[in-house]
Amino acid sequence: MLRSSFLVVLLTSLVLLLLIPRSYSSEINVTQTYPSTKFEYALLEFPLNIQYLVAEFFLIGAKGYGLDAFAPGLAQGGPPPIGGQKANLDPLTEDLTLQSGLALIGRLRAIKRAVKGFPRPLINLNKELFAQIVDQAFGQPLNPPFDPYANSLNYQLAAYITTVVGPNIYVGIIPKLQNTESKELFAGLLGTASGGRTSRRAYLYERWDSPVPPYKVTVAEFTNRISERANKLGMEGIKSEGIVVSPWNGAEGKVSGNVIEGDKYSLSYGRTPEEILRILYGSGNETIPGGFYPHGANGHIAQYYFN
Repeated sequence: MLRSSFLVVLLTSLVLLLLIPRSYSSEINVTQTYPSTKFEYALLEFPLNIQYLVAEFFLIGAKGYGLDAFAPGLAQGGPPPIGGQKANLDPLTEDLTLQSGLALIGRLRAIKRAVKGFPRPLINLNKELFAQIVDQAFGQPLNPPFDPYANSLNYQLAAYITTVVGPNIYVGIIPKLQNTESKELFAGLLGTASGGRTSRRAYLYERWDSPVPPYKVTVAEFTNRISERANKLGMEGIKSEGIVVSPWNGAEGKVSGNVIEGDKYSLSYGRTPEEILRILYGSGNETIPGGFYPHGANGHIAQYYFN
């Protein structure tokens, strides 16, 4: 009986090893011993989905136009985003937003130096989608509906939503990479993504106890609800935290301020591509597109689940 079971496991493992170069499964972590060029390629290209989303959100929010104007050809012929608009921002927030958008163009170029990549997927930036996400986070419709483009504070809260998985994907993928150049690339991307995310958290933390007009809900509570929604959709425990937490959950169990998000050792959380898709699709299921990607994300990993 034991010998029979061993043979079944052995044969199954061999079949899976043959399949990995053509398909993707995060459940089979054999890349540490059996590096697959195609598998690594799929991991390297996956974050382009997030870079496209956040770049378009920041560029359009700051200036009213996106990648096709700032970097023609970088989207590789993918469809233009739907619903994005120039936000009503104060000069400082507009400047910071534009800086973030331009930095994301650089990150897109950096990834595409390593892999050919894929065209920009269809991206939904409609204010109605953001309102829906916030309603889901609070478990009830807000009145009036949340408008991400109405003012600087709303826009930064919307940025909190679009970047809620930003650094996590690099932390999750780096251990799976074999090539030194790939690791160096993702380490660089992790650094800049973390810096941008933390700067936005600092902006919100300065206002943590202020209500978000016209709602009688503080900025801190908004971030807590958005993070809780992400954790619920990701289905892998707490990997996103608001800007204020219980003191015993803060750094060294001594503070409630939580600008720099991290685990009990203050290390960044990692997420798998599956978790990312569950959250950004808004479906809690990596096989069911929606949310920011009405027709699904692009690349080998996303298409593997979509098909």
